[in-house]
Amino acid sequence: MTDPDRTSDLLARAERVRNEMGGVEKVAKMSDEGDRTIRQHINDFLDDDTFREIGTFSRSIRVEEREKTPGDGKIGGHGTVNSRPVAVFGDDITVYRGSSSIVGTRKEHRLYERAMAMGIPIVHFGETGGARIPDTMGAEGISEPGGLFELAKRQHRVPMATMVTGQSFGGSSFLSALSDYVVMVRGSCLAVTSPKVFEIATGEVISFEDVGGVDVHARKTGQIDLGVESDEEGYDAIRKWLSYLPSNAWETAPRSETLGSLDHDPGLADLVPAKRTRGYDMRRVVERIVDTDSLLEIQPLYARNVVCGMARLNGFSVGVIANNPMFGAGTLDPQACHKIIRLATVCDSYNIPIIFLADVPGFMVGERVEHELMLHWGMRMMHALQNCSAPTLTVCIRKAFGLAWQAMNGSQMPALGVYSWPGAEIGFMDPEVGVNVAFGSKLARIDDSETRESERMTLVREVGESTNPYEAAGTMRIDEIIDPGDTRGVLAHDLEMLAHRSVPPPEARPLSYWPTC
Repeated sequence: MTDPDRTSDLLARAERVRNEMGGVEKVAKMSDEGDRTIRQHINDFLDDDTFREIGTFSRSIRVEEREKTPGDGKIGGHGTVNSRPVAVFGDDITVYRGSSSIVGTRKEHRLYERAMAMGIPIVHFGETGGARIPDTMGAEGISEPGGLFELAKRQHRVPMATMVTGQSFGGSSFLSALSDYVVMVRGSCLAVTSPKVFEIATGEVISFEDVGGVDVHARKTGQIDLGVESDEEGYDAIRKWLSYLPSNAWETAPRSETLGSLDHDPGLADLVPAKRTRGYDMRRVVERIVDTDSLLEIQPLYARNVVCGMARLNGFSVGVIANNPMFGAGTLDPQACHKIIRLATVCDSYNIPIIFLADVPGFMVGERVEHELMLHWGMRMMHALQNCSAPTLTVCIRKAFGLAWQAMNGSQMPALGVYSWPGAEIGFMDPEVGVNVAFGSKLARIDDSETRESERMTLVREVGESTNPYEAAGTMRIDEIIDPGDTRGVLAHDLEMLAHRSVPPPEARPLSYWPTC
């Protein structure tokens, strides 16, 4: 029989740890300033009353710090999101700014082990001042970095998302870089180390916002997938992202009800100007093709010359990769290649089909992109797509020239369906550019300007004839030319057929071994 006194003691201890955390005054101050504690983040993110804690009574390994470190700076356990189980943990800034120490990182590693064994997603809330000193300076600390290295070999067997909720340095910033999806709340900071350390080490003075604020990472570095204005927006984004994914790499992504008609859509083609040099917003085309209100853009403000996202089509989860001529003419530059690889890695890891919508004039050229490793990123993207085991479908919307056509999963790539709209142009080079390059010197020798222009346009038409999609269809470089209004229905039909495919085991999905950062 259980001793009632011992049970009462257990409950009292647990209540004290969970209510007082690192100090009632610290909890009260956070409340007064409108900030959430890690326990509030976890409870507000999970389904109501589903959190079950692991490691409630953990504390610092240092005897003199035990009474000051309930939870040792890390709080975590299990719960459900939309009735699906998840593992969740995060930094408790009421205990030494949520700094990483030996017992706290053991707890993170334990939760990681459990998530992998249970086959459930991991959600991490990051807000820490870095490693705790002197805990990590001695032999015990330096020899035990916690679960970080284990997470580095996760191989995407379970999805992992991070929400950066405050100043995130060291361990929590590293965990964000190891995640499949990263959301960052405005006002927070994400960096390897604090700007205060910069100043001491190098004399450089820089603000938290300038070194690692939302706009820096959403627009410049691409180290986050979404910047949000509030915690609630962040919770919703992660919940939505998880809804597209299976709980683990062995399961199939959940299928939902189809939202929107699969019938012929006569207005779709009207969204795309016939003239190849006119810009338009590809997002409108994507939203018309996928199920209603199902598009979740990934990195919407980074490398805007491509649109990447998760969506549903005929109820199936899909990744979407599309050139966006509204920005940089839809060319592929190093940042666009990086963005595409990140999404392809996640889709391949969890066996989610990818839809490519191509309207691409080529790879970006010039000094800037050459110095930003255009060659490296272009070929790395080709390498990724050639090794992608997830099924892919491609539609050429308006144009696709040069190697960029292959890079957008066109002819001679592993696509299981390659389609084109009837007005599209597919070839080695834009006809006008090709004529200028190939016949420039010949045209220059014609003295009369009208005759020269007439001759140039004749050559453009002749070269252009070889770029019409019927030439590609005639040699089986594309599978079919389709009515633009039938695009959604054609892709939906293919996805229905692909549902019967043989699915490779997780270890046979090459991109599951690739980093997503």
